[in-house]
Amino acid sequence: MAGGWTRDGAVLDQIEDTVVDGVLSARSRLPTGPGRPDCVECGDDIPLARRRALPGATTCVHCQAGRDTRVSHSAINRRGSKDSQLR
Repeated sequence: MAGGWTRDGAVLDQIEDTVVDGVLSARSRLPTGPGRPDCVECGDDIPLARRRALPGATTCVHCQAGRDTRVSHSAINRRGSKDSQLR
């Protein structure tokens, strides 16, 4: 089902692009490289279970939770069709 001047499946393509962008954004925020035994923000020990589950971790769970609340996302799908941008 097409809407306006869009081709069939254009809406699904926009949804898929939004999901792919979200996944790529989340992956880009994952830590890489060598981890640390202590948190870079507060200096507390990073539990061994966290270091095993997330190699490259440099923050403890508490500090990382604070960082995660500061992440902002744009609600604009910049890959949208030109037709949707003209409205």
